[in-house]
Amino acid sequence: MTDPELRLTQMISKLRTLDFRITPQRLAVLKILAHSTGHPTIEWIYEEVRRDFPTVSLATIYKTATLLKGLGEVVELETRDGRHRFDGNKPYPHPHVICTQCKQILDFEDASLETLIREVSAKTGYEISDHQLDFFGLCPQCRKEIDPSDTLEQ
Repeated sequence: MTDPELRLTQMISKLRTLDFRITPQRLAVLKILAHSTGHPTIEWIYEEVRRDFPTVSLATIYKTATLLKGLGEVVELETRDGRHRFDGNKPYPHPHVICTQCKQILDFEDASLETLIREVSAKTGYEISDHQLDFFGLCPQCRKEIDPSDTLEQ
């Protein structure tokens, strides 16, 4: 996990450099995204921001997330249930492991991914600029709930 305070500072700096205002509501969204490891949905972010800013609109949250995505400061994930989730802590393409039951999302990083990207590029002639790689399955907790005898050896 990237240092959340460093990520927050980076996002604020980028917005200021591009002359975007840092409103209290926008700052609240930035803080949530910088500190989150759970890949929150827009709706979840909205509910969190509303605790301190009851009059904030859902549109404000959408606009902020869309702006940050366009600036390369967040990664947007679409899960199989059609819900969009956001990763502001690691704003670069990286694989995810997603539980098909509880919807938990974990970041997965492996050095062999860079080798795979180079290999795909070499074999296809494409200059790879982005990728999305997600793995779906049951997390250890959901497996245990389905089959309590599953020892989850790892």
